Amino acid sequence: MLLIAACSPSIKQENKNSQVAEKLFEAFNSHNWEAMTDLYAEEAQFLDPSYGTEFVTKSRAETMAKYKEMETIFPNIHDEVKNIHPSGETVIVEFISTGTAADGTTFSLPIVSLLTIRNGLIIKDATYYDL
Repeated sequence: MLLIAACSPSIKQENKNSQVAEKLFEAFNSHNWEAMTDLYAEEAQFLDPSYGTEFVTKSRAETMAKYKEMETIFPNIHDEVKNIHPSGETVIVEFISTGTAADGTTFSLPIVSLLTIRNGLIIKDATYYDL
């Protein structure tokens, strides 16, 4: 019976979705913003405290601009993934984001992102952290 479960379409899809999340963080940590934003749909929904309290729709270009700006403020920004939990179309990623600003200010921030992935692309990114 385990063999049947291991081959089920939903398990295979969850594995593919986990791979998308892993690629997202690999691209983020190498500061390859083009590769990172290519993992999103052309327009994706974001829920992020930096955007306010409601979902907003952003294009790949807008998303890339945000991360390029973040890199100018924190040139060594890095996310250490602690756990990845796939569940259907959703992948929950727990990670610690760290970085150092030009003035020497550092941060270490625990974050949780819920990524909704459809057809191999992230269509929704709900990210939670304490400002």
